[in-house]
Amino acid sequence: MRRKQFLSSISTASLLLSMEPSSLVAANKNKWTVPKFLKQGDKIGITSPAGSISIEEIQPAVLKLQEWGYTVVIGNSIGQKDNTFGGTDVQRTADMQMMLDDKTIKAILCARGGYGSVRIIDFLNFSRFKKYPKWIIGFSDVTVFINHLFAQFHCASIHSKMCNSFPAVWENADALQKQTIESINDCLQGKALSYTTTANSNNKVGQATGRLIGGNLRTLENLAGTTSSPDTKNCILFIEDTGEYLYSIDRMLRNLLRSGKLNKLSGLIVGGFKIKTDDESEKFGQTL
Repeated sequence: MRRKQFLSSISTASLLLSMEPSSLVAANKNKWTVPKFLKQGDKIGITSPAGSISIEEIQPAVLKLQEWGYTVVIGNSIGQKDNTFGGTDVQRTADMQMMLDDKTIKAILCARGGYGSVRIIDFLNFSRFKKYPKWIIGFSDVTVFINHLFAQFHCASIHSKMCNSFPAVWENADALQKQTIESINDCLQGKALSYTTTANSNNKVGQATGRLIGGNLRTLENLAGTTSSPDTKNCILFIEDTGEYLYSIDRMLRNLLRSGKLNKLSGLIVGGFKIKTDDESEKFGQTL
């Protein structure tokens, strides 16, 4: 399954967005925060807390955000490069901190994934964010932020495509790509969302209700034992990954199992997985 199919390949589920948006107080053990939904003219910041990306590469996303009626603030990490990263750890931290602190910025769209968010998460100060919560948008490596906000601040976020997934020519994009990108705007406006998929023989028939949490499986494994690792009890956990061997996926799932992350779930959603082909001499001998 292609990675871009993730958002349209998961089972029908109630999103965090179904929560009442009025809960905008600083989170504690009994309260959950849903940032305010956006309106025309609101500012969306673009930053790259992980891999490097150029100004030119984010232009399709910038144009689409402007078409939706938003004002775009391009962060200093865009166009920066420190080997694979979008600038040094200090530069990426400073850029994300600026986005978090600026209360006029109502959402932060991460430009791309890769690797790097875990290197800066512990250097960020979320005190202003707690007073003025905002949407953080992305997936892949951004799973770090999604789960950190859930674990530490009981705050909703948006798991979705990022700037590097916007088509250079909108008219040439297929229906699925357009749908998943347009769903970002639907999320930001607070519209109800639903996802359907063809039934799988491994599905468990039934109904489930819970807060939707998860993301990239490798990143979830790496967060285990840290302050960014969420409590999954009574939640609907979703997982996805790309470019992993089956044995590696099995090992990651064993980590979730042994660390209790699969205990007392309301539901489990398996999204898109692009599997690496086993070496002939190292056949794992099982399916996903």
